[in-house]
Amino acid sequence: MEGAECENTVEGALTGVAGVESAAADRETGEVTVESDDDVEDQSLLDAITDAGYDLVDGDDSK
Repeated sequence: MEGAECENTVEGALTGVAGVESAAADRETGEVTVESDDDVEDQSLLDAITDAGYDLVDGDDSK
């Protein structure tokens, strides 16, 4: 994500997923925080981001 428009696009895509209460994207860290019902599938969130035209990056450096 490079700007506020990207943040808004990602947030909008995620809040469009049934059960998502809120989403906050941070372009500086490249991270997104999502608050949702327990029954929201991770894959639904991932699909929403990729459908919006963004690539996913595994930020887990412990692997």
